[in-house]
Amino acid sequence: MLLNPENGAAIDFTQPAGEGALLPPESISWRIFKNPIALLIGGIAAVILELAEPSVRTAVWQHSSFARNPMRRLQRTGLAAMVTVYGARSISEPMIARIGKIHARVEGNTPCGLSYHANDPRLLTWVQATASFGFAQAYSRYVRPLAGKEFDALYREGALASTLYGATEAPLSSAELNALFANMRGRLQASAIVFEFLQIMRSTAGFPKPLCWMRGMLVRAAVDLLPDWIREHLGLTDRHGLGHAERRIVELAGALSDRVVLAESPAVQSCMRLGLPKNYLFV
Repeated sequence: MLLNPENGAAIDFTQPAGEGALLPPESISWRIFKNPIALLIGGIAAVILELAEPSVRTAVWQHSSFARNPMRRLQRTGLAAMVTVYGARSISEPMIARIGKIHARVEGNTPCGLSYHANDPRLLTWVQATASFGFAQAYSRYVRPLAGKEFDALYREGALASTLYGATEAPLSSAELNALFANMRGRLQASAIVFEFLQIMRSTAGFPKPLCWMRGMLVRAAVDLLPDWIREHLGLTDRHGLGHAERRIVELAGALSDRVVLAESPAVQSCMRLGLPKNYLFV
């Protein structure tokens, strides 16, 4: 399973019965995060953007299992995202606190000698912003186009979780996100690690079996989400993105996955926890 890392803690999203999450089920976040295609593509796009920032890149590559076991890292990150959005507050809030304690131990220096600390609000804000950007853009591009007010609503909905994670200046609207991206122009750097990450994702055996045949397309779909100036800055040319026929295949997969009700998915289980129909988010 995409969200079931080996030896990881099992999360029962059906419990405790009746307990609410950080966000209500009628939120746009609940509808977007139910889609596995959007989560995969958006997550990959977010990591590319994270690796473009030197301090985040060094922290991720030196203090995590990404280079050795990228899918396990993505699974853990994906599960954390699911718990943050869907999990009961008695589960999500302690989990976020534990992640904060882990970040508190991560510090060092970039190859250029710049010191960093993983709990730096500036770095946490970039990580939270890139995740929100990736998931929102992936859903809008490959599942269902989002209106401007829906993008803004999604960013506002993430405010509480962002604050709990320590990202105190996370964007609350598309305008604020665009301003943050513009301010990052002088800080983002090209790196061979970005291309190493893309190669790892194209070749990893850890993709969910139903999606293994299109993993290259999903990686290229993620590259296509990036703003043109960032792609150019990182050296990601047209050949790193999707062809026209491939884009249509990804769109079909995204639309189809938005209609499939899987009883074991966090979204469906969380609806059950709150006494809602299993298909509540699919109608």
